[in-house]
Amino acid sequence: MTARTSDKNVLNAWLTVGPASRLVGTSQDRPYTTQLIGLRACVWQGAGAAPSAFLAGNQVHVQIRYGYIWIWPEGTPGALFDFAEYGEAGRRIVDSDGIGVAVSGLRMIENFLDMGHFPFVHAAYLGEVPNTEVAPYAVRIDEVSDEIWATECCFVQPKSSIASTTPLEVRYVYRVMQPFAAMLYKTSFLHPGCMDVLTLFVQPVAEDRIIAYGLLAYLDDQSTENDLISFQHTIFGQDKPILENQVPKCLPLRPGSEVPARCDAASIAYRRWLQGRGMQYGAIVD
Repeated sequence: MTARTSDKNVLNAWLTVGPASRLVGTSQDRPYTTQLIGLRACVWQGAGAAPSAFLAGNQVHVQIRYGYIWIWPEGTPGALFDFAEYGEAGRRIVDSDGIGVAVSGLRMIENFLDMGHFPFVHAAYLGEVPNTEVAPYAVRIDEVSDEIWATECCFVQPKSSIASTTPLEVRYVYRVMQPFAAMLYKTSFLHPGCMDVLTLFVQPVAEDRIIAYGLLAYLDDQSTENDLISFQHTIFGQDKPILENQVPKCLPLRPGSEVPARCDAASIAYRRWLQGRGMQYGAIVD
């Protein structure tokens, strides 16, 4: 396979190309087609058969997990991250599908980790002026899984979810499993002692173009599926113009290229983690 990048972070990784629902009615003659890391991807699944996938005309490894299609572009595949809540009893699994964004996938993940923009970009939803301070929180790298975890995060939110009817002090836990996949655990409005889970799976269509997918594992037996999806699209839609107007579109990884603030602890950890992995795709490294 001739790829447009030599970055092993995207060649030797499970990358999503969208929800498994895309494969309904597909066949070798009528595959689901899309773009992944600048290459044409074709995937299909006949009735009762395992899925098949080709990238740039070459057969590649593919699997269906967590309701999504995952492709391993090159070489021998490794394990996909664990998502225990996906199979947990009592959770609503809702796929809010994807939104195209003209930005690097790394920028998208970094924005996902940023609580500082809540009162300004998501006013009346995830934050509100003048309550703009981000309290200190803890960030660590799990040495076994090589995942980033940000814990002890807290923010007062006017409307933390579609089910919320009053402001709530929301506890957050952020988890970054791989450069283009992250999760957010947040206080459930309907079950305050538990946490809802929102995942962000990013399909890197190109270095500066992505599709951002949201998958919910919520403890919400009241809201309709359409309401849950609409709320997520509202939040994603507010982020989209901000992300698309960032300059540069790719994420600078040069030390000192963008000055962080105290509230950017997760972003700092993410950038350092990417640097340690030698990340190049969707990044500016020199």
